[in-house]
Amino acid sequence: MADTVCLALDDVFGLSVRVLREHGMSLAHAEAVARVITAGERDECYSHGIYRLLITTHTLSNSSISRDALPVMRDRTPALVGVDAQFAYSPLSFEMGSEVLIEKARKTGIAAMVINNCYHFSALWPEIEVLTAAGLAAIAMNPSHAGVAPAGGTQAVLGTNPIAFGWPRPGKDPYVFDFATSAVARGEIELHNRSGKAVPFGWGIDALGQPTSNANSILNGGAMLAFGGHKGSALSTMIELLAGPLIGDLTSLDSLEYDDGQGASPCHGELVIAMDPLLLGQGQYANDTARAERLFDAFLGQGARLPSQRRFAARKRSLEHGVQVPRALYEEITNLLSGSESTRRAP
Repeated sequence: MADTVCLALDDVFGLSVRVLREHGMSLAHAEAVARVITAGERDECYSHGIYRLLITTHTLSNSSISRDALPVMRDRTPALVGVDAQFAYSPLSFEMGSEVLIEKARKTGIAAMVINNCYHFSALWPEIEVLTAAGLAAIAMNPSHAGVAPAGGTQAVLGTNPIAFGWPRPGKDPYVFDFATSAVARGEIELHNRSGKAVPFGWGIDALGQPTSNANSILNGGAMLAFGGHKGSALSTMIELLAGPLIGDLTSLDSLEYDDGQGASPCHGELVIAMDPLLLGQGQYANDTARAERLFDAFLGQGARLPSQRRFAARKRSLEHGVQVPRALYEEITNLLSGSESTRRAP
């Protein structure tokens, strides 16, 4: 028997929806979350693919998260839209709010969306790509659970605190980066822990503040580390402030306290900023686009790669051939379903 299961992307989406629906999530929320999970699996970002179903179902079963609350939008200013997720997962809030954000950015040149009271579980690049597809440059950021020690410290204070940026490239894949300000995304350490693999030194410390390659020691009693020492720590702190107190929401410390040991997805806010090059420039959009492309060509011409090139290549493979899911993970996911479907043989 093969160690992996080949699934078409429609199958990944359908399986995700069924699992989420069975665990009480409304159809609108389930489909929005499933779209993000499918995108992660499609682009071979495995810690953000169907593995996330294990985390989302745990959250649905062990926290006060809303399974069906509809986002409430407020048109706060000509350049600001607010979305109250009402303590549900964030993808539906983003999908609804991004339509208004795009419209505002095209009118004002720069606009922001604030999502409050949301459970965020995914990478930010799926959101960024919605905005670059509309011809906008964009930035997104959010805190998480406190799990990262500040530079020079030994106790978790910061979250993994991702930040993402996108630049539209007409006729080409956008320039997009999305990274945690921790040395690595927490999901990567979780996957190493599940497989019993050691992690590289520099990813985290143990409960005594000592460097360790043991994933379990980092996740239980230890702390992750910021990338780049004090520089990553400072950037992470900026995200805490901009996507926390600035928008009237929780820091990573607050989120962890709110969780109260349930091990659920982080509850916090998100800040998204969209910028229209057509309005912010000086009326020379074609020239500005050419300047940007010259910059990218200077990277590629010397053999350097642009962020997300690996993802876009993986996307092409997945669209053509489907995705390969570890059989053990596939069976763990299908076991989240009741009845005959949870025991049916994998393809």
